[in-house]
Amino acid sequence: MTATTTPAPLGALVRRRTALGRLRWAISDAAALTGRNLLTYVRLPQLVVFSTIQPIMFVLIFRYVFGGAIQVPGASFVDYLMPGIFVQSVAFGAVGTGIGLAEDMGKGLIERFRSLPMARSSVLAGRTLADLVRNVFVVFLMVVVGFLVGFRVGTGPLAFLAGILLLLAFGYALSWIFALVGLGASNAETAQAAAFPTLFPLVFASSAFVPVETMPGWLQAFAANQPVSVTVDAARALMTGGPTTAAVLQSLAWTVGMLVVFAPLAVRRYRRAT
Repeated sequence: MTATTTPAPLGALVRRRTALGRLRWAISDAAALTGRNLLTYVRLPQLVVFSTIQPIMFVLIFRYVFGGAIQVPGASFVDYLMPGIFVQSVAFGAVGTGIGLAEDMGKGLIERFRSLPMARSSVLAGRTLADLVRNVFVVFLMVVVGFLVGFRVGTGPLAFLAGILLLLAFGYALSWIFALVGLGASNAETAQAAAFPTLFPLVFASSAFVPVETMPGWLQAFAANQPVSVTVDAARALMTGGPTTAAVLQSLAWTVGMLVVFAPLAVRRYRRAT
């Protein structure tokens, strides 16, 4: 008896091709909107300038004003400081995602996007990816500033690069949180006002600038386990040395968890808002 091969059901084949088509469509739309948002930074370079001035000021203030009063056991303060500055830079940069979305909604731009045959998720993906590219530039600049003020890598190039990628991924995950905030705000000012009270405690009640052990006992449990501290500790271990596995895994868990929870919530909010 001759064996015969049964072809896949036509319906399943059509659904598979349709799903692949939708995926390509969504990727193409997201790439187009990423380019559109990046052009905004090219045409308005002051947006990038202002996002870099603040972290540079923090470096100079902590390095030359507070640095002499802060003691870090077993390390120079500048080597302890810079990984915290890198994480702070991407965290504050994530707020720009919410502000930009709120501004686009206020101008009616989102409604115009909605009238076009484009994937719903591409608007948010384009915004967050453009802000990720901006964070790459900001972190590169902060690395240069760090070397100028005495920061030195204590591990190696690959470990240092891994630390950079880790904190960029963390900043990208934060962008989805603030995308949700921006979609719920009535304007850009409201989005900014809503974002910073949430972000400030995470950044300043963390290990970014001082060891957690120097904080009051009631604050240490929060400061040691919240996502900013975990990511700072992981980046610091990868860049300057120290135990890396536990901190890196915890940071990745926070990053993946934020993406899994807040990206779908932001897309759902976007569909309802428009």
